[in-house]
Amino acid sequence: METLKSVLAHPRLVLVFSGAVLLATMVLFVSIPKGFLPTEDQGLVFGFTEGAQGIGFPAMKAHQLTMLGTGLIGEFYTATLHGQRGRDQVRIVFSKSKERAGAFKDRWSIPEATTDLKEAVEHPATDVVVVGLPNYLHEEAVGLAAVAGKPVLCTKPLGRSAEEARRMLETVERAGVFGGYLEDLCYTPKTLKAIKSVQSGAIGDVTWVRSRETHPGPHSAWFWDGRLTGGGAIVDLGFHCIEIIRSFVGKGNRPVEVMCTTDTLVHPIDDEDNAIALIRFESGATGQFEVSWTFRGGMDLRDEVAGTHGTIWLNHFLRTGFEMFTAGEGGGYVAEKAETAAGWLFPVGDEASELGYVDMFSDMFSALEDGRSPRETFYDGYVVNAVMDAAYRFVRHEPGVDVVLFGTGDPEHLRTNLASLLAPPLPEADRARLANLFGHLVGVGLDAPHLARRPST
Repeated sequence: METLKSVLAHPRLVLVFSGAVLLATMVLFVSIPKGFLPTEDQGLVFGFTEGAQGIGFPAMKAHQLTMLGTGLIGEFYTATLHGQRGRDQVRIVFSKSKERAGAFKDRWSIPEATTDLKEAVEHPATDVVVVGLPNYLHEEAVGLAAVAGKPVLCTKPLGRSAEEARRMLETVERAGVFGGYLEDLCYTPKTLKAIKSVQSGAIGDVTWVRSRETHPGPHSAWFWDGRLTGGGAIVDLGFHCIEIIRSFVGKGNRPVEVMCTTDTLVHPIDDEDNAIALIRFESGATGQFEVSWTFRGGMDLRDEVAGTHGTIWLNHFLRTGFEMFTAGEGGGYVAEKAETAAGWLFPVGDEASELGYVDMFSDMFSALEDGRSPRETFYDGYVVNAVMDAAYRFVRHEPGVDVVLFGTGDPEHLRTNLASLLAPPLPEADRARLANLFGHLVGVGLDAPHLARRPST
C-alpha cells in the first residue's frame, strides 16, 4: 500500500521514469545483435565461434599429438608443428632413453615424456600419432596407433621392405584410420610449384626425371646397420628420389622395370654407400636416382625434369642463393649435414620450410580434417618400398639359368622337362654317385674341346 501511495502522490515523476525505460528498451533493441537473446527461455547457454570465411569448424580444432622419437626428425617435426602451424601441440613425447625424453620435453615445453611406447600412443589426451622412430620400430608403432583408433603419420621410409610396408598399409586400412606418409621432399615449395607446372602441361610429356641426394653419411649409429634399416644409402636416401620421380611422371604411371648398381667405396659397412638406379615406367618415361653417403661438402639435393616441350632444374640445398664466407670461429648450426662452420658456407634460411615440412603438415592435417587423402599416403610409401626392393633384387641377382631351350615339340615332353627342373634337388647320395661317375668330364658331345676328333695322319 505504501508503494502505491507513493506512485499516486508523484504522477509526473512516474510518467518521466516510464518514458525513460521505454526509450532505453528501444535503444537496446536496435543496438543488441539479433539472436543474442532467445525468443523464449530454453534453459540453455549458447556459445559462438568466429573464423575466416569458408573455414569449417573441424579446421579450427587444435590437435594434441603423440610424438614418437627425439632424434633429428623429431626435432624438425616438433619445430614445424609448434612454430609454423601453431595451434597443434605435442602433448607427450616418447623415447627409449629417459634422459633424451626429458631433455626433449623441456626443450619444446611438452607436458609429458615417457619411455613406454604403448603409453605414449594410447595417451587419452592425444588424437594423432606422429612416428619419427628408426625404421625397425615403424610397424610396431603403426600397429599400436591402429589399435587405439588414432590417425597415424609415419616418417619415411614406411618400412624396411615392401612386405613390411604392405602389412602397415593393410593395418591402417583394416582399422579404418587415417594414414599419412611423411615424405617431406615432395612438399618443398620449389617441388610443389614444379609439379603444378608439369601437370599444367608446361613442359609437355615427361620423358626423364633425375633426382639426386648425397651427403657424407648418416648422423645416428643405427642408420649404419642394415638389419635395422633394411639397407644402405638406397633405404636412407633413395626413397626421397623415387617419390619425387613418381610425383613428376605421375603416380598412376606404373614402374615396370628397375636396373641398379651399388658399391661400398668408403665406409666399413656391409651395405652400399653409393648407388645409381634407372626406373622405366609404363609410359616409357625413365627415372634416374643417385644416392651417396660419401659426398663431401654438405647435402646435395637436386632434381631435373625433361619433357617434350621443356626442362626443369631444381637445386634445393647447396646452391639456394645464400652463400657466406667466414674466417672466424663463430660455430653454430648452419644446415643439415653441413661439415664445417668456417670457410664458404651455404646456410638455409627457413630450413623447415625449404625441406617441405611446413606444407607437408598443413596438407596432412587439412586432409584429416576435410576427410580426404593427403598427397602422400601409406600406399605411396608401399610403392616406394617395392621399387627399392626391385633395385636390391637387381643388384643381388646371382648368375644362373635364365633361359632354357628344349629340343622337343611334344607338349607332354616339354611338361615333363619343366617338372624335372622345378623338382627339388636329388638326395645327397645320388648326387655323390653322379659326381663319381661323371665328375671328371668337362663337356659333352664331340664338340667338347677334349673330345674333339683328332685329324688322321
